[in-house]
Amino acid sequence: MWLRYYNSCMQTAIFPGTFDPPTNGHLNLIARAASIFEQLHVVVAVNQAKKTLFTPEERLEMMRELLKSYGNVEVNLWYSLIVDYAVEHDAKVMLRGVRALVDFGYEFELAMTNKELRPELEILFMPTDPKYFVLRSSAIKEIAMYNGDLSTMVPPQIADALRDKLGVVDN
Repeated sequence: MWLRYYNSCMQTAIFPGTFDPPTNGHLNLIARAASIFEQLHVVVAVNQAKKTLFTPEERLEMMRELLKSYGNVEVNLWYSLIVDYAVEHDAKVMLRGVRALVDFGYEFELAMTNKELRPELEILFMPTDPKYFVLRSSAIKEIAMYNGDLSTMVPPQIADALRDKLGVVDN
């Protein structure tokens, strides 16, 4: 009985995020989740309260390009509550990545809010791979602004997009 329930819950999951910019840590979590779930929806969430460097459409295009080789990953843009996306796409699980205890505190509060809105939605926390432990988008943007080495933090095309967006000239 438990296995039947487990299998029905593990069919479709969502992994929402701002992805400004997409990082190797995001890609690591997506690769791992894609191997667990039958279908994974990567949701580029638009939060009007957050100031982003890239437009929603740019972030969507970047994620689609980075994930095009995955047969079971779909990438979409979403302008509303993420729990509504889950309902609309019949997703039973929301995946959240955590790097450190400080992330967990924020993510736990967010999970409780989402559970209040949609009690049937299960929220799973997945720790990042240790080699991506310190990746923060704000730090990545700052390193890019000073033309620092981003090779271990983001894919090459994202590093190029960051430098272009920030007007950084390669040395």
